[in-house]
Amino acid sequence: MLWTAFLLGFLGSFHCVGMCGPIALAVGNAGNSGFLWNKILYNLGRSVTYAALGLVIGFLGFSLSLAGIQQGFSIGMGVLLVLLSLNYKKSEQILTIPWLSGVVYWVKSKLSYFLKKGGKPAFFATGLANGLLPCGMVYMALIAALGFQNPYLGATYMFFFGIGTIPLLLFLMYSGKLISVKTRLNFQKAIPYLGVILGVLFIFRGLGLGIHGLSPDIQIFNYGTEQIGITVCE
Repeated sequence: MLWTAFLLGFLGSFHCVGMCGPIALAVGNAGNSGFLWNKILYNLGRSVTYAALGLVIGFLGFSLSLAGIQQGFSIGMGVLLVLLSLNYKKSEQILTIPWLSGVVYWVKSKLSYFLKKGGKPAFFATGLANGLLPCGMVYMALIAALGFQNPYLGATYMFFFGIGTIPLLLFLMYSGKLISVKTRLNFQKAIPYLGVILGVLFIFRGLGLGIHGLSPDIQIFNYGTEQIGITVCE
């Protein structure tokens, strides 16, 4: 399902370009020395942050799967993805955490500092910080990573999500022009459909219908007083 991560990142970049666009333009205009490397390091930094978030969220999902709620958890994540996909433009408000404003202020201050400092390490650090900015599309990708219930798959999924956002931002950095509102809206129309498809895949996986590659069997084994769900690959 890694292709969904890349596609979600690509489509999501049309939604998030309003927030990340000015930062990308600032990196793109930051002198001629190492012009290409500045862009690569910035985008790589964002992808590394997304991967780190995916690793953390994957550990959380893995811990919950060990609690014996593997099937129900997968179905719940699928339902949540479907609901957020249908309201993705409001997802940032839906998932707003009260103390998040302090984090955003700190991140923005770091972005300003690194952009003014310049240099390859600073542009990589700019990308790292940029990856922490709140974004509805990142939230959707993190929910998908959580549904994998595996730290390594979660990190890989989020890294590919970050890679998917790069083409549009690289184009923006080289062209120096923001994508027109009409173009952005046209691409954003596909976001709910992809999110719903991804949510349905997680729901089917949680149902354990014995369909190879879509809904594998999940057998329950008793170990003392604990039950552990194991996905059976055909």
